[in-house]
Amino acid sequence: METNRYFLELAYKGTSYHGWQLQKNAHSVQEELENALFILLGEKTSITGSGRTDAGVHASQQFAHFDSKILIGEEAFLKKLNGILPKDIAAYSIKRVKFDAHTRFDAIWRSYVYRICLRKDPFELDAAWIMFNSPNIALMNQAASLLLSHEDFQCFSKVHTDVNNFNCKIKTAYWEQNGSLLLFHITANRFLRGMVRAIVGTLVEVGTGKIGIEDFQSILDSRNRKAAKASAPAKGLYLCRITYPENLYL
Repeated sequence: METNRYFLELAYKGTSYHGWQLQKNAHSVQEELENALFILLGEKTSITGSGRTDAGVHASQQFAHFDSKILIGEEAFLKKLNGILPKDIAAYSIKRVKFDAHTRFDAIWRSYVYRICLRKDPFELDAAWIMFNSPNIALMNQAASLLLSHEDFQCFSKVHTDVNNFNCKIKTAYWEQNGSLLLFHITANRFLRGMVRAIVGTLVEVGTGKIGIEDFQSILDSRNRKAAKASAPAKGLYLCRITYPENLYL
């Protein structure tokens, strides 16, 4: 029988999980998905995600691929899969793709949004960084614009990470305010481990007047994680969009 490859579109609330990746002695999103697929397909099924979100980080759009000899019908499959998955993980779509398609390597752009709530809000406790002092958005946007012309982001990467280089192409990076929420939008071809949270934490230092625009540029030029500021809390970060070439889908 022919083996088919599928792209599965997902969303999850990361509060109860130690990140996306399967790991020993820790609860992960990947583990829950692979267990659900085993129940549904009747065989051990390994999945590969488009990226590895850290502990406590959420995803409003994540993709994972897996292979199966079963020809899957979308509507019935999604109904059964969502009935098995825990309430904080949802499957939105499943599409058959070319057999060499890869959710990680074929992604063109990835987008994140970071949420800051500027007041006490019981509904945002696990969904945003609660902050009571309003930072200067204009200054944070001025600093964020410097990211677009930069290439090496080692200063915002976790240390001891297994990558060949620290180069990323950032397409957009900006803040907007929506009522009591501050939203940071960032899109790039790739992200380093801990990169977005480190950027947000450092931009907030600019917005609260603790460092200046020139200091932010010096941090970018330093290629030193110790030069950047503390990372923003994981609970405010969402993987929100992944863009693929249309010709991957069958």
